Amino acid sequence: MARDDLKDRVVRLTDDLVEWRRALHRHPELGFEEHRTAAFVAERLRELGLEVRTEVGRTGVVGVLRAPEATGPAVLLRSDMDALPVQEIEGREYGSRVPGKMHACGHDGHMAMLLGAATLLRDLRDELRRDVVFCFQPAEEGQGGAREMLDAGILEDTRTGSAYALHLWSQFPVGTIQMRPGPTMAAQDEFTARVIGRGGHGALPHRTADPVVAAAHAITALQTVVARNVDPVEPAVVTVGSVHGGSAPNVIPDEVLLRGTLRSFSKDVREILRERVRELFDGTARAYGCVPDLDFEPGFPAVVNDPRSTARAREIAVEVVGEGNVVEHLPMAASEDFAYFLREVPGTFIFLGAGNEKRGICAPHHSAEFDIDESALPRGTELLVRLAIRGL
Repeated sequence: MARDDLKDRVVRLTDDLVEWRRALHRHPELGFEEHRTAAFVAERLRELGLEVRTEVGRTGVVGVLRAPEATGPAVLLRSDMDALPVQEIEGREYGSRVPGKMHACGHDGHMAMLLGAATLLRDLRDELRRDVVFCFQPAEEGQGGAREMLDAGILEDTRTGSAYALHLWSQFPVGTIQMRPGPTMAAQDEFTARVIGRGGHGALPHRTADPVVAAAHAITALQTVVARNVDPVEPAVVTVGSVHGGSAPNVIPDEVLLRGTLRSFSKDVREILRERVRELFDGTARAYGCVPDLDFEPGFPAVVNDPRSTARAREIAVEVVGEGNVVEHLPMAASEDFAYFLREVPGTFIFLGAGNEKRGICAPHHSAEFDIDESALPRGTELLVRLAIRGL
């Protein structure tokens, strides 16, 4: 297809992209609760004549567009669907109508772009040399909906051989497309730690085993894990984000609860973090006469982009936004469950710039003020179409 012809088709679809995004934004649903969202998506895919499956991975939706004569495995294009438990700021015409819930990470835009790609590819079906799988995934925000869809057999059922995902990013300027080969986003583990002491009167600390003091020293000790156990050229994070203990200034509590997160990009570093956090926490708690109790909750693996797929995606992205607007970003310590797809098939996770400081669209993701510059939507749609037709 001629470059300008596709751009013209995308421009004509822009009003629909914005309308779909705003309709989804008004009615956000949390992970594995996306029943209305799934129905919205499935209805439009059926209107296009695609093969549609619902309740895949509990609330996921899959649409398949068959190539006239497929010459290789299918390509999967993924959008996440879930919102966040965030109360959106007031005053937006398209703002959330559900109290305490908001699309604060761009998933509404992801769905709109994937619906747009399905719409255009249906009309371009004769150019396809492989089937296209439109994957609308539930529960990306920490619940691992990708794993649920894989366990449901989505790759095997559709004979998928490669996978791509776009993520709108308000911290990157609109008009840019950003990606990198290899490790791109971090593996995530969370931990819950109890420091169990012996409480008592704050004026008689010698008769207690103070878990507050032990917890404070443990938090400080944990900051040495990355600094003194991880190769300085390897990125890693150990963060204690929650501390709870005590209820009065003159009472030493019986225990303190800590919660934290670990981020890493390689398997070896991930194991080092787990091992050293456990050793330091146990040793520090016991040194102050307390009993440690530490549990890890394994999270998503690292997002690792296939180098060949990424190189091809970069060539295609240049056709969409121009050479100077395709950027190789630095690795991010945030995590993403598209990692599960990339462990099974080659592919690429791509960031689509959606920020615009002149318009005040620069709030971080997961913020009550989060928004996107909707001019990113046609760019993302065009990129998805080109990846389906010409990606690896």
